[in-house]
Amino acid sequence: MILVFGRSGQVACELARLAPEALCLRRDQADLCDPDGCAQAIRAHAPRAVINAAAYTAVDKAESEEALATVINGAAPAAMAQECAALGIPLVQISTDYVFDGAGDQPFPPEHPTAPLGAYGRSKLAGEQGLRAAGGIHAILRTSWVFSSHGSNFVKTMLRLGAERDALRVVANQIGGPTSARAIAATCLSMAEALRRAPENSGTYHLSGAPAVSWADFARAIMAKAGLGCVIEDIPASAYPTAARRPLNSRLDCTTLARFGLTQPDWRRDLNDVIAELKGGV
Repeated sequence: MILVFGRSGQVACELARLAPEALCLRRDQADLCDPDGCAQAIRAHAPRAVINAAAYTAVDKAESEEALATVINGAAPAAMAQECAALGIPLVQISTDYVFDGAGDQPFPPEHPTAPLGAYGRSKLAGEQGLRAAGGIHAILRTSWVFSSHGSNFVKTMLRLGAERDALRVVANQIGGPTSARAIAATCLSMAEALRRAPENSGTYHLSGAPAVSWADFARAIMAKAGLGCVIEDIPASAYPTAARRPLNSRLDCTTLARFGLTQPDWRRDLNDVIAELKGGV
């Protein structure tokens, strides 16, 4: 049995669909505000692998709640990692492009020095460091710009606003790879099973959708695929101030996925699937 932390988030929903035999823990069953409780849950269920799909993801709110974000994104994964190491089982932890400063215009390889711009990135980096320090079998999977038919995300927001308005102003100088929650879930499952056979492949990996695109161009693709006539107007990030700074360059080098026989997904195909699912009311 694979134990999943999280049940209602985008990736957790896809994990539940792709692996119905997995045990997905809700917050009332394992609260990441209680790292020791998370470790106890692993001990109690004795799974063959663990995937942490739960996190504090309120990027702007984290600027005023960094201590809480660091417990959830840092201390809890570290406690999970220590328990998994003691049991000799793999742990797959989802991380983020926000651990980088977004400088330059080239994809960041996994080994690139980290330099988070804000509290959320720092909290996720703390989780990464906790996994490595535990010394167990693990994969840290950094990803970016997650979208799906579940919860709140950019695609669903654009579809809602695009149906209501004739034009939208969207940031055009932040570049990255939109990544479907289903692709992330499938990759986590593949890594969890592969690490049981080849623990020497423990390490940090990147997964993002291709090709790289701006938020504005991603929005145009959403409108086009949904048949909406909403016009997207380019603006710089400086024209849309937020509490937390976002990296301008979120490109991720995904070549090391080949160690697991995996390739970078095409977000355009995944976007088609998500929009079809939303239109079908699934």
